[in-house]
Amino acid sequence: MTRTLLVVMDSVGIGGAPDAEAFGDAGSNTVGHILDARGATGLNVPNLSGMGLYKALAHSSNNAWTDAVPRTGAIWAVGRETGKGKDTPSGHWEITGLPVTTPPHVFEALDDSFPPELLDAMITKGSLPGILGNKHASGVPIMRDLGEEHMRSGKPIVYTSADSVLQIAAHEDSFGLDRLYDLCRIAREICDAYRVGRIIARPFVGNTAEDFKRTGNRRDFTMPPHADTILDTLTAAGRQVLAMGKIGDIYAGRGISEIRKTHGNMALFDLTLEAMDDLQEGGLLFANFVDFDTEFGHARDPLGYAQALEDFDARLPELFSKMAPDDLLIITADHGNDPTWSGTDHTREQVPILIKSNTLAPAALGIRPFADIGATISDYLGVPGTPHGTSILPLLGEKQ
Repeated sequence: MTRTLLVVMDSVGIGGAPDAEAFGDAGSNTVGHILDARGATGLNVPNLSGMGLYKALAHSSNNAWTDAVPRTGAIWAVGRETGKGKDTPSGHWEITGLPVTTPPHVFEALDDSFPPELLDAMITKGSLPGILGNKHASGVPIMRDLGEEHMRSGKPIVYTSADSVLQIAAHEDSFGLDRLYDLCRIAREICDAYRVGRIIARPFVGNTAEDFKRTGNRRDFTMPPHADTILDTLTAAGRQVLAMGKIGDIYAGRGISEIRKTHGNMALFDLTLEAMDDLQEGGLLFANFVDFDTEFGHARDPLGYAQALEDFDARLPELFSKMAPDDLLIITADHGNDPTWSGTDHTREQVPILIKSNTLAPAALGIRPFADIGATISDYLGVPGTPHGTSILPLLGEKQ
Protein backbone atom coordinates (compact mmCIF):
# COMPACT_ATOMS: atom_id res chain seq x y z
CA MET A 1 0.00 0.00 0.00
CA THR A 2 1.45 3.39 -1.07
CA ARG A 3 0.33 6.17 1.26
CA THR A 4 2.03 9.25 2.73
CA LEU A 5 1.86 10.71 6.23
CA LEU A 6 2.99 14.35 6.53
CA VAL A 7 3.34 15.50 10.15
CA VAL A 8 4.18 19.12 10.97
CA MET A 9 5.55 19.81 14.46
CA ASP A 10 4.43 23.42 14.45
CA SER A 11 7.39 25.77 15.16
CA VAL A 12 10.05 23.09 15.88
CA GLY A 13 12.87 24.99 14.18
CA ILE A 14 16.60 24.18 14.20
CA GLY A 15 18.16 27.61 13.56
CA GLY A 16 20.61 28.42 10.81
CA ALA A 17 18.37 30.37 8.41
CA PRO A 18 20.75 32.48 6.28
CA ASP A 19 18.30 35.39 6.21
CA ALA A 20 17.38 35.27 9.92
CA GLU A 21 19.00 38.66 10.51
CA ALA A 22 16.57 40.30 8.08
CA PHE A 23 13.74 39.09 10.32
CA GLY A 24 15.48 40.15 13.55
CA ASP A 25 16.10 36.50 14.43
CA ALA A 26 19.84 35.96 13.93
CA GLY A 27 20.96 33.34 16.46
CA SER A 28 17.50 31.93 17.17
CA ASN A 29 17.30 28.15 17.46
CA THR A 30 14.21 26.53 18.92
CA VAL A 31 15.51 23.00 19.53
CA GLY A 32 19.05 24.10 20.34
CA HIS A 33 17.99 26.57 23.00
CA ILE A 34 15.54 24.08 24.50
CA LEU A 35 18.52 21.75 24.89
CA ASP A 36 20.44 24.59 26.56
CA ALA A 37 17.52 25.23 28.92
CA ARG A 38 17.46 21.55 29.89
CA GLY A 39 21.20 21.57 30.59
CA ALA A 40 22.76 18.22 31.49
CA THR A 41 19.34 16.54 31.43
CA GLY A 42 19.04 17.02 27.69
CA LEU A 43 16.01 15.86 25.74
CA ASN A 44 14.69 12.32 25.88
CA VAL A 45 13.54 12.00 22.25
CA PRO A 46 15.01 8.68 21.05
CA ASN A 47 12.58 8.29 18.17
CA LEU A 48 13.07 11.76 16.69
CA SER A 49 16.82 11.53 17.20
CA GLY A 50 16.76 8.06 15.62
CA MET A 51 15.11 9.64 12.60
CA GLY A 52 17.93 12.20 12.39
CA LEU A 53 16.76 15.21 14.43
CA TYR A 54 20.15 15.88 16.00
CA LYS A 55 21.96 15.29 12.72
CA ALA A 56 19.75 17.91 11.08
CA LEU A 57 20.23 20.25 14.05
CA ALA A 58 24.02 19.92 13.89
CA HIS A 59 24.04 20.47 10.12
CA SER A 60 21.76 23.51 10.34
CA SER A 61 23.68 25.02 13.27
CA ASN A 62 27.24 24.24 12.15
CA ASN A 63 27.61 21.63 14.90
CA ALA A 64 26.77 24.04 17.74
CA TRP A 65 24.51 21.26 19.05
CA THR A 66 25.19 17.59 18.44
CA ASP A 67 23.82 14.25 19.62
CA ALA A 68 25.90 12.57 22.28
CA VAL A 69 24.79 9.15 20.99
CA PRO A 70 25.90 8.34 17.43
CA ARG A 71 22.95 7.18 15.34
CA THR A 72 22.68 5.54 11.92
CA GLY A 73 19.89 4.48 9.64
CA ALA A 74 18.09 7.80 9.25
CA ILE A 75 16.86 9.66 6.19
CA TRP A 76 17.14 13.33 7.08
CA ALA A 77 17.54 16.79 5.61
CA VAL A 78 17.39 20.43 6.67
CA GLY A 79 14.46 22.40 5.28
CA ARG A 80 14.99 26.02 4.21
CA GLU A 81 12.07 28.33 3.47
CA THR A 82 12.62 30.38 0.30
CA GLY A 83 9.47 32.47 0.65
CA LYS A 84 9.24 35.75 2.53
CA GLY A 85 7.35 34.79 5.65
CA LYS A 86 7.79 33.05 8.98
CA ASP A 87 4.13 32.42 9.67
CA THR A 88 2.11 29.23 9.61
CA PRO A 89 0.38 29.57 6.21
CA SER A 90 3.52 30.57 4.33
CA GLY A 91 5.47 27.67 5.81
CA HIS A 92 2.74 25.11 5.12
CA TRP A 93 1.98 26.38 1.63
CA GLU A 94 5.63 26.17 0.65
CA ILE A 95 5.90 22.65 2.13
CA THR A 96 3.10 21.69 -0.25
CA GLY A 97 4.70 23.30 -3.28
CA LEU A 98 3.64 26.95 -3.17
CA PRO A 99 6.30 29.44 -1.97
CA VAL A 100 4.92 32.80 -0.84
CA THR A 101 7.09 35.32 -2.67
CA THR A 102 4.82 38.30 -1.94
CA PRO A 103 4.11 38.21 1.79
CA PRO A 104 0.69 39.20 3.11
CA HIS A 105 0.20 42.52 4.86
CA VAL A 106 1.48 43.01 8.41
CA PHE A 107 0.09 45.67 10.75
CA GLU A 108 3.40 47.07 11.94
CA ALA A 109 2.33 49.79 14.40
CA LEU A 110 2.64 48.45 17.96
CA ASP A 111 -0.25 50.62 19.18
CA ASP A 112 -3.30 51.74 17.20
CA SER A 113 -2.31 48.89 14.88
CA PHE A 114 -5.38 48.74 12.63
CA PRO A 115 -6.62 51.42 10.23
CA PRO A 116 -9.68 53.26 11.62
CA GLU A 117 -11.71 52.45 8.51
CA LEU A 118 -11.09 48.71 9.02
CA LEU A 119 -12.26 48.84 12.63
CA ASP A 120 -15.22 51.08 11.75
CA ALA A 121 -16.34 48.54 9.15
CA MET A 122 -16.05 45.70 11.69
CA ILE A 123 -18.01 47.64 14.31
CA THR A 124 -20.78 48.57 11.85
CA LYS A 125 -21.14 45.20 10.12
CA GLY A 126 -20.75 43.28 13.38
CA SER A 127 -23.20 45.52 15.32
CA LEU A 128 -20.56 46.05 18.00
CA PRO A 129 -20.42 48.71 20.73
CA GLY A 130 -16.71 49.11 19.92
CA ILE A 131 -13.51 47.11 20.25
CA LEU A 132 -10.74 46.71 22.83
CA GLY A 133 -7.03 46.22 22.22
CA ASN A 134 -6.02 47.49 18.78
CA LYS A 135 -2.35 46.72 19.33
CA HIS A 136 0.38 44.10 19.14
CA ALA A 137 -0.06 41.63 21.96
CA SER A 138 0.35 38.06 23.12
CA GLY A 139 -2.96 36.24 23.46
CA VAL A 140 -2.98 35.14 27.09
CA PRO A 141 -1.78 38.45 28.63
CA ILE A 142 -4.22 40.59 26.64
CA MET A 143 -7.06 38.20 27.49
CA ARG A 144 -6.26 38.62 31.18
CA ASP A 145 -5.76 42.38 30.90
CA LEU A 146 -8.95 43.14 28.99
CA GLY A 147 -11.17 40.11 29.52
CA GLU A 148 -13.23 41.52 32.40
CA GLU A 149 -13.80 44.79 30.56
CA HIS A 150 -14.79 42.80 27.48
CA MET A 151 -17.42 40.91 29.50
CA ARG A 152 -18.81 44.15 30.97
CA SER A 153 -18.88 46.11 27.73
CA GLY A 154 -19.51 43.49 25.06
CA LYS A 155 -16.55 44.85 23.08
CA PRO A 156 -14.37 42.08 21.58
CA ILE A 157 -10.60 42.15 22.04
CA VAL A 158 -8.86 42.73 18.70
CA TYR A 159 -5.09 42.49 18.39
CA THR A 160 -2.24 41.50 16.08
CA SER A 161 1.43 40.45 16.06
CA ALA A 162 4.46 40.39 13.78
CA ASP A 163 2.54 37.93 11.58
CA SER A 164 -0.10 38.89 9.04
CA VAL A 165 -2.98 38.35 11.41
CA LEU A 166 -6.01 39.92 13.04
CA GLN A 167 -7.04 38.04 16.17
CA ILE A 168 -10.34 38.39 17.98
CA ALA A 169 -10.70 37.16 21.57
CA ALA A 170 -14.15 36.87 23.09
CA HIS A 171 -15.85 35.01 25.93
CA GLU A 172 -17.69 31.88 24.80
CA ASP A 173 -20.69 32.55 27.06
CA SER A 174 -21.08 36.30 27.47
CA PHE A 175 -20.25 37.09 23.82
CA GLY A 176 -21.12 33.73 22.24
CA LEU A 177 -19.02 31.33 20.22
CA ASP A 178 -21.17 31.44 17.09
CA ARG A 179 -21.22 35.24 17.25
CA LEU A 180 -17.42 35.24 17.47
CA TYR A 181 -17.17 33.03 14.39
CA ASP A 182 -19.63 35.27 12.54
CA LEU A 183 -17.55 38.32 13.47
CA CYS A 184 -14.41 36.59 12.17
CA ARG A 185 -16.17 35.90 8.86
CA ILE A 186 -17.04 39.60 8.65
CA ALA A 187 -13.43 40.52 9.44
CA ARG A 188 -12.20 38.03 6.84
CA GLU A 189 -14.28 39.71 4.16
CA ILE A 190 -13.11 43.18 5.20
CA CYS A 191 -9.47 42.14 5.46
CA ASP A 192 -9.31 40.57 2.01
CA ALA A 193 -8.74 44.08 0.66
CA TYR A 194 -5.74 44.43 2.99
CA ARG A 195 -4.26 41.00 2.07
CA VAL A 196 -4.28 39.85 5.70
CA GLY A 197 -3.14 36.24 6.02
CA ARG A 198 -5.35 35.05 8.87
CA ILE A 199 -8.28 36.06 11.03
CA ILE A 200 -8.15 33.99 14.22
CA ALA A 201 -11.02 33.41 16.63
CA ARG A 202 -9.66 33.15 20.20
CA PRO A 203 -12.53 32.10 22.48
CA PHE A 204 -12.03 31.86 26.22
CA VAL A 205 -13.98 31.01 29.37
CA GLY A 206 -13.79 31.94 33.05
CA ASN A 207 -15.12 34.66 35.31
CA THR A 208 -12.10 36.77 36.30
CA ALA A 209 -8.62 37.54 35.05
CA GLU A 210 -7.25 34.92 37.43
CA ASP A 211 -9.21 32.05 35.89
CA PHE A 212 -9.64 33.07 32.24
CA LYS A 213 -8.60 30.21 29.97
CA ARG A 214 -8.56 29.86 26.20
CA THR A 215 -10.57 26.92 24.89
CA GLY A 216 -10.00 24.43 22.10
CA ASN A 217 -12.54 26.19 19.85
CA ARG A 218 -9.99 28.38 18.11
CA ARG A 219 -10.66 28.78 14.39
CA ASP A 220 -8.48 30.28 11.68
CA PHE A 221 -10.08 32.05 8.72
CA THR A 222 -7.22 32.01 6.24
CA MET A 223 -6.67 33.81 2.96
CA PRO A 224 -6.88 31.00 0.35
CA PRO A 225 -3.65 29.92 -1.36
CA HIS A 226 -2.98 32.04 -4.44
CA ALA A 227 -2.29 28.99 -6.64
CA ASP A 228 -2.49 25.21 -6.48
CA THR A 229 -0.66 23.17 -3.86
CA ILE A 230 -0.13 19.42 -3.97
CA LEU A 231 -3.37 19.12 -2.01
CA ASP A 232 -5.19 20.43 -5.09
CA THR A 233 -3.33 18.11 -7.45
CA LEU A 234 -4.03 15.12 -5.21
CA THR A 235 -7.76 15.76 -4.90
CA ALA A 236 -7.98 16.56 -8.63
CA ALA A 237 -6.53 13.09 -9.24
CA GLY A 238 -9.23 11.57 -7.05
CA ARG A 239 -6.91 10.95 -4.11
CA GLN A 240 -7.86 11.25 -0.46
CA VAL A 241 -6.43 14.10 1.66
CA LEU A 242 -7.21 13.77 5.37
CA ALA A 243 -6.54 17.07 7.18
CA MET A 244 -5.84 16.71 10.88
CA GLY A 245 -5.99 19.59 13.36
CA LYS A 246 -5.67 23.09 11.90
CA ILE A 247 -4.63 21.97 8.39
CA GLY A 248 -8.11 22.64 7.02
CA ASP A 249 -7.99 26.22 8.31
CA ILE A 250 -4.47 26.83 6.95
CA TYR A 251 -5.60 26.01 3.41
CA ALA A 252 -9.08 27.59 3.71
CA GLY A 253 -10.47 24.13 2.98
CA ARG A 254 -8.86 23.90 -0.47
CA GLY A 255 -7.64 20.53 -1.72
CA ILE A 256 -8.98 18.61 1.29
CA SER A 257 -11.25 15.57 1.37
CA GLU A 258 -12.04 15.55 5.06
CA ILE A 259 -11.17 17.66 8.12
CA ARG A 260 -10.79 16.08 11.57
CA LYS A 261 -10.18 18.28 14.60
CA THR A 262 -9.58 18.00 18.30
CA HIS A 263 -7.79 19.97 21.01
CA GLY A 264 -4.30 19.20 22.30
CA ASN A 265 -1.32 17.32 20.91
CA MET A 266 -2.10 14.03 22.61
CA ALA A 267 -5.74 14.05 21.55
CA LEU A 268 -4.62 14.84 18.01
CA PHE A 269 -2.17 11.94 18.15
CA ASP A 270 -5.05 9.64 19.07
CA LEU A 271 -7.13 11.04 16.20
CA THR A 272 -4.22 10.63 13.76
CA LEU A 273 -3.78 6.99 14.71
CA GLU A 274 -7.48 6.41 14.13
CA ALA A 275 -7.31 8.19 10.76
CA MET A 276 -4.54 5.88 9.58
CA ASP A 277 -7.14 3.09 9.54
CA ASP A 278 -9.19 5.17 7.10
CA LEU A 279 -6.37 6.42 4.85
CA GLN A 280 -6.84 4.97 1.39
CA GLU A 281 -4.30 3.68 -1.11
CA GLY A 282 -2.57 6.67 -2.74
CA GLY A 283 -3.81 9.09 -0.08
CA LEU A 284 -2.21 11.72 2.13
CA LEU A 285 -2.74 12.17 5.86
CA PHE A 286 -1.62 15.70 6.80
CA ALA A 287 -1.42 16.64 10.49
CA ASN A 288 -0.36 19.79 12.33
CA PHE A 289 0.61 19.53 16.02
CA VAL A 290 0.06 23.11 17.07
CA ASP A 291 0.66 22.97 20.84
CA PHE A 292 4.43 23.33 20.46
CA ASP A 293 3.80 26.77 18.96
CA THR A 294 0.75 28.09 20.76
CA GLU A 295 1.27 26.70 24.24
CA PHE A 296 5.05 26.89 24.63
CA GLY A 297 6.75 28.87 21.85
CA HIS A 298 4.63 32.01 22.08
CA ALA A 299 4.46 31.62 25.85
CA ARG A 300 8.29 31.53 25.98
CA ASP A 301 8.28 28.34 28.03
CA PRO A 302 11.36 26.28 27.08
CA LEU A 303 10.87 23.63 29.75
CA GLY A 304 7.22 23.13 28.83
CA TYR A 305 8.26 22.93 25.19
CA ALA A 306 10.85 20.28 26.09
CA GLN A 307 8.23 18.19 27.85
CA ALA A 308 5.87 18.52 24.88
CA LEU A 309 8.60 17.22 22.55
CA GLU A 310 9.23 14.27 24.83
CA ASP A 311 5.51 13.49 25.07
CA PHE A 312 5.21 13.60 21.27
CA ASP A 313 8.28 11.44 20.80
CA ALA A 314 6.96 8.81 23.22
CA ARG A 315 3.91 8.32 20.99
CA LEU A 316 5.84 7.84 17.75
CA PRO A 317 6.27 4.03 18.12
CA GLU A 318 2.47 3.77 17.95
CA LEU A 319 2.56 5.61 14.63
CA PHE A 320 5.44 3.51 13.34
CA SER A 321 3.65 0.28 14.21
CA LYS A 322 0.58 1.30 12.19
CA MET A 323 2.55 2.11 9.04
CA ALA A 324 1.90 -0.25 6.15
CA PRO A 325 5.02 -1.63 4.39
CA ASP A 326 4.93 1.00 1.61
CA ASP A 327 3.87 3.99 3.72
CA LEU A 328 6.11 7.06 3.67
CA LEU A 329 6.28 9.22 6.82
CA ILE A 330 7.70 12.75 6.73
CA ILE A 331 8.02 14.74 9.97
CA THR A 332 8.95 18.40 9.60
CA ALA A 333 8.10 21.93 10.83
CA ASP A 334 6.85 25.17 9.30
CA HIS A 335 9.01 27.81 11.06
CA GLY A 336 10.66 28.38 14.43
CA ASN A 337 9.36 29.82 17.68
CA ASP A 338 12.38 29.93 19.96
CA PRO A 339 11.00 29.89 23.52
CA THR A 340 14.10 31.69 24.81
CA TRP A 341 13.87 34.54 22.29
CA SER A 342 12.79 38.12 22.94
CA GLY A 343 9.18 39.00 22.25
CA THR A 344 6.49 36.42 21.57
CA ASP A 345 6.62 36.01 17.78
CA HIS A 346 7.79 33.25 15.45
CA THR A 347 11.47 33.06 14.56
CA ARG A 348 12.95 32.62 11.09
CA GLU A 349 14.69 29.24 11.23
CA GLN A 350 15.45 26.19 9.18
CA VAL A 351 13.56 23.02 10.10
CA PRO A 352 14.20 19.27 10.26
CA ILE A 353 12.96 16.98 7.50
CA LEU A 354 12.83 13.47 8.96
CA ILE A 355 11.73 10.57 6.78
CA LYS A 356 10.78 7.04 7.73
CA SER A 357 10.30 4.28 5.21
CA ASN A 358 10.46 0.51 5.34
CA THR A 359 11.81 0.37 1.78
CA LEU A 360 14.16 3.37 1.32
CA ALA A 361 17.81 3.35 2.34
CA PRO A 362 19.30 5.80 4.89
CA ALA A 363 20.65 9.07 3.51
CA ALA A 364 21.80 12.53 4.57
CA LEU A 365 20.25 14.96 2.09
CA GLY A 366 21.71 18.29 3.22
CA ILE A 367 19.74 21.50 2.87
CA ARG A 368 16.58 21.34 0.79
CA PRO A 369 13.93 23.96 -0.04
CA PHE A 370 10.63 23.39 1.75
CA ALA A 371 8.95 22.72 -1.61
CA ASP A 372 11.05 19.57 -2.07
CA ILE A 373 8.76 17.94 0.52
CA GLY A 374 5.71 18.48 -1.65
CA ALA A 375 7.54 17.39 -4.79
CA THR A 376 8.65 14.19 -3.03
CA ILE A 377 5.10 13.40 -1.91
CA SER A 378 3.73 13.98 -5.42
CA ASP A 379 6.43 11.74 -6.87
CA TYR A 380 5.84 9.00 -4.31
CA LEU A 381 2.08 9.00 -4.84
CA GLY A 382 2.36 9.28 -8.61
CA VAL A 383 0.44 12.51 -9.20
CA PRO A 384 1.49 15.80 -10.84
CA GLY A 385 3.33 18.22 -8.59
CA THR A 386 3.52 22.00 -8.69
CA PRO A 387 6.20 23.98 -10.58
CA HIS A 388 8.22 24.25 -7.35
CA GLY A 389 10.51 21.79 -5.64
CA THR A 390 12.44 18.68 -6.64
CA SER A 391 11.70 15.16 -5.46
CA ILE A 392 14.39 13.56 -3.33
CA LEU A 393 13.32 10.03 -4.26
CA PRO A 394 15.94 9.70 -7.03
CA LEU A 395 18.62 10.29 -4.36
CA LEU A 396 17.42 7.38 -2.26
CA GLY A 397 18.23 3.75 -2.87
CA GLU A 398 16.30 0.74 -1.67
CA LYS A 399 17.02 -0.93 1.62
CA GLN A 400 19.15 -4.01 1.23
